[in-house]
Amino acid sequence: MAREETRTSTSTPIRRTPPGGPAAGDGAHPSPHPSPHPSPRAWTARLLMAGIVLAALNLRPAITSLGALLEEVRDGLGMSAGLAGLLTSVPPLCFAVFGITAPRLARRFGPAAVVCAGMAAIAAGLAIRPYAGGTAGFVAASALALMGIAVSNVLMPVIVKRHFPDRVGSMTGLYSMALALGTSTAAAVTVPMTDALGGSWRTGLAVWAGLAAAALLPWLPFVRRGREPGTRAGAGAGAGAENPARTAPGATEDPAARPPLPITRSRTAWALAVFFGLQATAAYITMGWMAQIFRDAGVPAATAGLLLAVTMVMGVPLSFVIPRLATRLPRQGPIVVVLGVCGLAGYAGLYLAPAAGAWAWALLLGISNCAFPLALTMVGMRARTGAGVVRLSAFAQSTGYLISIPGPLLVGVLYQHSGGWGLPLALMAALMIPQTVVGVLAGRDRTVEDETAAR
Repeated sequence: MAREETRTSTSTPIRRTPPGGPAAGDGAHPSPHPSPHPSPRAWTARLLMAGIVLAALNLRPAITSLGALLEEVRDGLGMSAGLAGLLTSVPPLCFAVFGITAPRLARRFGPAAVVCAGMAAIAAGLAIRPYAGGTAGFVAASALALMGIAVSNVLMPVIVKRHFPDRVGSMTGLYSMALALGTSTAAAVTVPMTDALGGSWRTGLAVWAGLAAAALLPWLPFVRRGREPGTRAGAGAGAGAENPARTAPGATEDPAARPPLPITRSRTAWALAVFFGLQATAAYITMGWMAQIFRDAGVPAATAGLLLAVTMVMGVPLSFVIPRLATRLPRQGPIVVVLGVCGLAGYAGLYLAPAAGAWAWALLLGISNCAFPLALTMVGMRARTGAGVVRLSAFAQSTGYLISIPGPLLVGVLYQHSGGWGLPLALMAALMIPQTVVGVLAGRDRTVEDETAAR
């Protein structure tokens, strides 16, 4: 990342700016005697980066920790497979309903304050849900946590585009990598941690509230100051270092300063929304049901959780590599195709030999699930301005999550009525085909502002 932020001067050699330091285009000349102490602006950038990473770590443990203990939760709450399928559909439903409110909340309170409130909602929901009593209380407390996740989902690409416009690919990769790390860690350690804490699934789920509470801390100074993290002066001039065609001067402007973008007139916005929805369908089916697929094939519970973690942990390195690669390509269609082929191969393997080739299928599906960081990257690339990214992120994610709602529920119903995983796996494989098609369309070299202006 440091290599992306070098400066030249007629009187001084090239100086590498440390991560979080001033970006090219700040308008300041390097000092021949730099201070050994980082400037307040540098500390603000570092604190914001820490906040982004900690927030991203909390955007999936609420889901994957439940997936790892789904059988125990079903037994403890007396749920049928169909009702459990409904439970795995709650995340995308909440993301769609609450995510669409994120731009309005951000305009009124600022993105940092909304993300801070989101982390508080996640912590409260995760602490309450295991002890809420009954399925209804469990779902209501889960919805509280998912509400916090929903608004943070939408605002993360906005914060990245606004405050790191010259490092959209790198910062999206860092954020996506942290998200994948939190996802995989929750899947891997929830079962053994539950056993170590006495074997109660309630304790095993509640412990993740502590991570969300820790994520509050970096955002509190910005809420206390009543302002946004300081946008670097002249960042618009240096924007687009990784993808110059995607940003224009003013990319860091206040989204409320421009008239509303008629986002529904853009074919690219619709393609991106459908792509986001279909990849989310695959992701939530995987997070909710994959461990159960392996357990039904005879794999021990702890190993099944570890296999789910392997699938999720693939996103740690790939979520950093894929966004950087995507920002260097004019079209992202080839990446979409590779991810789709891996998904089809993984589902075929789960059908033919779920236990014998379990590790291979987990790896292939982990690669396929990296459509998520690719979709986030395309949100930043398919809009020229901060205002465009806000509206495109809210539209693509809210519409996409609406599309993804029936998937996990339908898998639960098919599993309950067929008594096996043949039909659910056939559904998952079939959905991978339209996902690839719309992903190629969303990856074309154009922006929503240009499309809406031309119509």
